[in-house]
Amino acid sequence: MNYQEIDTTTASNFLPMVSVVVPIYNGAADLPELINCLVSQTYPKDRVEYLLVDNNSSDRTLDYLKTSAANSPITIRPFSENHIQSSYAARNTGIRAAVGEILAFTDADCRPQPQWLTSLIQPFIAPDVVIVAGEITALPGHTLLEQHAERQETLSQKHTLAHPFCPYGQTANLAIRRTALATVGLFRPYLTTGGDADICWRILQKNIGRLEFAPEAIVQHHHRTTLRELASQWRRYGRSNRYLHELHGVALMPEMKLPDISYRLLRWLLKELPRDSVKAIAGQTSLIDLLNTPISLFTAKARAAGQRNAKLSEQAKTIEWLEKV
Repeated sequence: MNYQEIDTTTASNFLPMVSVVVPIYNGAADLPELINCLVSQTYPKDRVEYLLVDNNSSDRTLDYLKTSAANSPITIRPFSENHIQSSYAARNTGIRAAVGEILAFTDADCRPQPQWLTSLIQPFIAPDVVIVAGEITALPGHTLLEQHAERQETLSQKHTLAHPFCPYGQTANLAIRRTALATVGLFRPYLTTGGDADICWRILQKNIGRLEFAPEAIVQHHHRTTLRELASQWRRYGRSNRYLHELHGVALMPEMKLPDISYRLLRWLLKELPRDSVKAIAGQTSLIDLLNTPISLFTAKARAAGQRNAKLSEQAKTIEWLEKV
């Protein structure tokens, strides 16, 4: 994985057909902003379709998609995936219906910036590029937890692109050649987390091409605002690691023992907190820095619980395939 400058003159003439696939579950509240972002894309409107897939929502998601498809200046194709409750199954439904040679992915609660698609597609001008990951940044946040996550760049692709096992991109901002999916298969439809790493690794391990990073292809995303949401997020990260351990042999994350947790808390109380409090009074640091250690311990505990309690079902190992035309 690397990043190479693109010849802008050549790239301006490189306009493959693109299919953007977005899985949606109870996303009616997010759809107006999402669709506004899609309408604002600079990529030529006649070279892109947007496949928005409702995943058995209980709100007005599907009705809103149908209304938007009828009245939007862009090509919106609404679909439903009601058989399997999984974002990966919903993505597969979109992929099967797609006509583009490049499949791009984002999520309903993401906000792609106007240059997103143009920047995400440009690296594919190199024929050996089969996966492109764009960057994920934070939408403005006001709560302490949002600000902490933004400081840590929790959602940034730099973490997944530096994965010690193998780099991968998150499906919140990812594009894949259709030919790669035809070779290795689609997402595992019954997997509930970790599918982005799994599909990238299956492609890269086939040695059919490389992954490129497009830092100018930006989508924005909200950070979690409550401790309950934060714990759920990090438990999911833990489950993902357990599943990837079983699927690919990824090392399990070491779980912090009680003595380690006690040591870190005491160090925070007796050393870090007094030191940083003085800095905060002098205006040299913030409340976010004061609480960094307890928040980090909270997320580590949630991640460990997710990894410890997760079990990959045999059904979740299933890979779906593109039908041959």
